Amino acid sequence: RFWAEPYRAPLQRWGTELHDRFLLPTFLWMDFEDVMADMVRAGFAFQADWFAPHFEFRFSKVGELAARGVHLTLRTALEPWHVMGEEAGSGGTVRYVDSSVERLQVKVTNLTAPGLVLACNGRRVPLAPTGTNGEWVAGIRYRAWNPPSSLHPRIGVHAPLTIDLVDRHGDVVLAGCTYNVSHPGGRSYVTFPVNSFEAEARRRARFQPFGHGQHGLGAEERGTHPDYPNTLDLRL
Repeated sequence: RFWAEPYRAPLQRWGTELHDRFLLPTFLWMDFEDVMADMVRAGFAFQADWFAPHFEFRFSKVGELAARGVHLTLRTALEPWHVMGEEAGSGGTVRYVDSSVERLQVKVTNLTAPGLVLACNGRRVPLAPTGTNGEWVAGIRYRAWNPPSSLHPRIGVHAPLTIDLVDRHGDVVLAGCTYNVSHPGGRSYVTFPVNSFEAEARRRARFQPFGHGQHGLGAEERGTHPDYPNTLDLRL
């Protein structure tokens, strides 16, 4: 594509959007569709639908919830993992990877009623419009587990995540769901799944379309981070 027609326009500096907006599957797919459209204009017969299985594999659907005319969908999102400094290990010098932080994308449709907001663990989720009327997207960044070597070791685990649909007029929770990072009972699996069906059953058991919080947002409603307006970082 660029061999036939080099790109000579000035490059755009995205800044922190690369670690905010473009780590979410919805915005990433929109950008990918723009790339495919550019390839078609250049004479290459590409279709974005060809890569839909890759999208579903990389950004698997966690679960969905429908309540009060609002539809909520959770998907896994991208999260960069930091490489730690050198430490002494049993076999010599090692460098651990901090894989304790994960990210989810929450997509909400038909959220048009005034006063309805979304909360995660009592914190308001900063929903951003996608360009489709009544459709909103946000990222939720959280500490999934506490390894022996990680950044911010004093920040505890945020799982399970409780996502609530809150009516701000009465500050009451209308509906909610729960996402568990591991076994919903807090146990560890002692055997590997025998096949893909058991593995899928284990993954689906981690999402429960119930278990909302007991209270509304209260004093936990805070503003969005100026550098990451599309992400709720529970570590902050």
